[in-house]
Amino acid sequence: MGESGVKKPIAGGAGDAVGAVALPHPRTSRPARQGAMLENERLLAAVLLAPTVLLLGVFIAYPFVMGVWLALSSTSVGNPGQFVGLKNFIKAFNDSIFRTAFWNTVWYTAWATVFKLVLGMWLALLLNRNFRGKRLVRASMLLPFIVPTVLSTFAWRWMFDPTFSVLNWLLYRTGAITTKLPFLSDGVYGMWCAIAVNTWRGMPFFAITLLAGLQTINPDLHEAASLDGANGWKRFWNVTWPLLKPVTLVVVVFSVIQTFSDFQLIYVLTGGGPANSTHLIATYAYQIGVATGLLGEGAAISLFMLPVLFIVVWVQLRYLRRLENA
Repeated sequence: MGESGVKKPIAGGAGDAVGAVALPHPRTSRPARQGAMLENERLLAAVLLAPTVLLLGVFIAYPFVMGVWLALSSTSVGNPGQFVGLKNFIKAFNDSIFRTAFWNTVWYTAWATVFKLVLGMWLALLLNRNFRGKRLVRASMLLPFIVPTVLSTFAWRWMFDPTFSVLNWLLYRTGAITTKLPFLSDGVYGMWCAIAVNTWRGMPFFAITLLAGLQTINPDLHEAASLDGANGWKRFWNVTWPLLKPVTLVVVVFSVIQTFSDFQLIYVLTGGGPANSTHLIATYAYQIGVATGLLGEGAAISLFMLPVLFIVVWVQLRYLRRLENA
């Protein structure tokens, strides 16, 4: 019959229409669904934020909720406790040591923040100038902030030691004192020593952050002020300071939060002594909740920091928003 005997399919036939229908391949269904998910912005945002939400829930939200529950209960070591309401808060408020720790915390935070701001600003203005070895000096300023708090505080504790204090020896040799100063054995001296160590440790953070803010100020503004006859102080007060206010407020907010909740420095340097005179809220909460085992009372004491910090941060952020809208 030859080639003419081979039957060829008729184009456009019904059988060809049925055979031409492409069946979905099972391997291409999953990538298609994944592509649709990626095209959905809300779903993609939820997928990307899920790990962060999980971490915040496990390490922040859950401990906070447990802390609130402990503060409202009579839980202690080995005893699950019962719900007691505000009893722990009332007991802490009537505790004279807690009131001392609260005012110590306010005093400690206020003076340390002021010193860090003033000295950090002064240091930032110096580092903003051009001099030989500027990069090395800027990098070395981070050393107090990088060294672990416990390690650096132990070094300061040795320098404040009543018997082997290098500061007492130096002051005595120079004739500045005639008797040894009770750096850590007196409550007043101990608190000021803690403020000095906190200032030494936190000042580099202020200096580097404010230095970054100074780098964004246009030098032409200072030149124009100089041509108008403004001296260094007037240039700082009328040009530099207004432009640095937003950065300064952000740094102060972080500093207040960290200083108000400080624990390691006081715990290593004085342990809250002598006679509970240098206790902060964090160290006293640790003493009651962990050392004594009264977990509920310790949690209640620590939660007293929450409203104070909320008010301080709210006021500063409100002022910052007002500056941005001005």
